[in-house]
Amino acid sequence: MTDQLARQLTQRFYRYLAISSQSDAKSTTLPSTPSQHAMAELLAAELRELGLEEIVIDQHATVTAIKRGNRPEAPRIGFITHIDTVDVGLSADIHPQTLTFTGGDLCLNAVQDIWLRVAEHPEIVPYLGQQIIFSDGTSVLGADNKAAVTVVMTLMENLQGDHGDIVVAFVPDEEIGLRGAKALDLEQRFDVDFAWTIDCCELGEVVYENFNAAAAEIIFTGVPAHPMSGKGVLVNPLLMAHDFIQRFDRQATPEHTEGREGYIWFNDMQANASRAVLKASIRDFDLNGFDAKKQQLVEIADEIAAQYPTGQVALSINDVYSNISNAIGEDRRAIDLIFAALAQLGIEPKVIPMRGGTDGAALSAKGLLTPNFFTGAHNFHSRFEFLPVPSFVKSYQVAEALCYLAAR
Repeated sequence: MTDQLARQLTQRFYRYLAISSQSDAKSTTLPSTPSQHAMAELLAAELRELGLEEIVIDQHATVTAIKRGNRPEAPRIGFITHIDTVDVGLSADIHPQTLTFTGGDLCLNAVQDIWLRVAEHPEIVPYLGQQIIFSDGTSVLGADNKAAVTVVMTLMENLQGDHGDIVVAFVPDEEIGLRGAKALDLEQRFDVDFAWTIDCCELGEVVYENFNAAAAEIIFTGVPAHPMSGKGVLVNPLLMAHDFIQRFDRQATPEHTEGREGYIWFNDMQANASRAVLKASIRDFDLNGFDAKKQQLVEIADEIAAQYPTGQVALSINDVYSNISNAIGEDRRAIDLIFAALAQLGIEPKVIPMRGGTDGAALSAKGLLTPNFFTGAHNFHSRFEFLPVPSFVKSYQVAEALCYLAAR
């Protein structure tokens, strides 16, 4: 049965990977790319074939449907996954392959000489002897999050025992600010008692803490002048931005922090002689620390404005998502059931504070507690992303167990 399930999951995963569906952070539409519509249409068609009800696909490439249960007294549960893959400058087209890891370096692409070196990626060592899915090294694998889409769709096909109503949602543009989940109407489209995301992370990982996240934009307006007459007149916006960045702790950045440590990350700047636009990501698990980082940006913006009185500094800060744990109240069923499912399957739980966000963060902020559990994959957003097939199977088994446990 496990071998049959592994083949079923792998075949469906390959089918979904054949549809390129990167999101585009520069786009202002929802979805940000037309290709996500193609993915949504495929899922809607498959859900119809599987006999689900109330299937809706909207102009935003969001698909929702209900699998009716036979336990009307059971809580109404939901699974939400995203259909976009991330754009990190690699190919949008994914060419998956399944290799067996025998302990040595793995050639992902002989033509381009792309290798996964065990010395550089020791995280693969525990999977000795296992079949593992990779891309051909020219793209991410897309397990984030098409592995989860595969798990949920396979669950909709296979589930036969006693369970309550199950609502599924497939949303676009998670990778660029959880846009699809933020637009999801919980009352009309995803009316459930609690829900789960299946996004990221190795076998056994459970997430009900993630960053509070905000995005900052700082616009420095200088005073252009010809260098021959620039003394006392010219104000260089690049130097304004440089002076701004220098006032922050160089150790409080992503490359110097871990665990529950927050950071401010300056990650984009467009500039010329008149204007510089600097962008930053603000992250912290603790709300007080989160607010303090925002206030620090405000105070330093004021300092730079005072330092350059003939220039201008404009700061805007927008919240992107919040910590799932902010929404935890007395009803912890969504979290407790994950641990019950793991215990039933003999999987050791690995609770991590996620240094990122999932669609569950957006839903939790709306009042719907939505923790996360693993797909089994490693190295997201990388050409070396990989998914061990046995872990993939375990992800499915956890999702299946949740449906039955919730009904009890």
